[in-house]
Amino acid sequence: MKQEFYNISLCNRNSFHVEQQAERLVEFTSEADLREIFAAGLPERWMVFSGGNNILFTQDYRGLLLTPVADRIEILSEEGDRVRVRVEAGLEWDDLVAWAVEHELWGLENLSLIPGKVGAAPVQNIGAYGSEAKDCLLEVECFLPGEGEGGVVRTFSREECRFGYRESIFKQELKGRAIILAVTFALSRTAQPNIGYGDVAREVEARGGATLKNIREAICSIRRSKLPDTAVLGNAGSFFKNPVVDLRKSEELKSIYPEMPTYPSAEGPERVKLAAGWLIDRAGLKGYREGRVGVHDRQALVLVNHGGATGSEVISLARKVQQQVLEKFGVEIDTEVNNF
Repeated sequence: MKQEFYNISLCNRNSFHVEQQAERLVEFTSEADLREIFAAGLPERWMVFSGGNNILFTQDYRGLLLTPVADRIEILSEEGDRVRVRVEAGLEWDDLVAWAVEHELWGLENLSLIPGKVGAAPVQNIGAYGSEAKDCLLEVECFLPGEGEGGVVRTFSREECRFGYRESIFKQELKGRAIILAVTFALSRTAQPNIGYGDVAREVEARGGATLKNIREAICSIRRSKLPDTAVLGNAGSFFKNPVVDLRKSEELKSIYPEMPTYPSAEGPERVKLAAGWLIDRAGLKGYREGRVGVHDRQALVLVNHGGATGSEVISLARKVQQQVLEKFGVEIDTEVNNF
């Protein structure tokens, strides 16, 4: 069953809490709802608007926003220690992680407390503390409204999703073409602790060792200590991606800043991932404030709305951050957040 809204405020539907409106917003629960919505053909402008956690509006949206609200979790099969779980797109991501931990299923625990919906996870290939969504993801079910008669449902395998660092086919060829209905994950009943990233091991040991519950609690504690609550300060989590540079550039910077953290890149041994938050901090911008917007004082990756800011003000600050990092380190940092 779908529910429609017209000229609706988006202030409480986007985590930055910028005050913009949508011409039309439809909450949907099923493929049938989507077929009904697109029965008259493709609107001139439309997009999926899920949890509003990775988006920044700089103006009113003149078109159709589609919000998934179906949120069922279904165990499809169990083979040995492997459990296949299908999750509908409208479920809060952290509710899925909590469910997995409660059912003693390993694989998602390092992704605790990431805001957003399950349907958004494959788009961004969300990641944190040494894990990414793709590590457990098997397939993604999508509705493609522009194909066939009235649209078709297609299932994409993990390989077809072409995941990369904060990348997927849904941000490239299928951007603006696919509506994610559900995601299937392969979780494990065998303990697979991944606690080698940052302060995770120390926090886990302080809680008594590497159990699912302890890892989740440790991750949540670390995130809460560094990241602002969107109910208090409007933000979209990490605004910037960690840049990947060639080995030569990394070694050059290390000779100047030996304390600079570096990480292996999935792109191969000749590429190195840098910490954007460290670069922004060392550029003197951690805690920087410009009017109603600022760089968070505990995590420099995060831009915040101190109250009443517009999307354009956030974008202006983001550009200043990018420019100062480029001038100081010769490194370009890209944004994670989608701007409209």
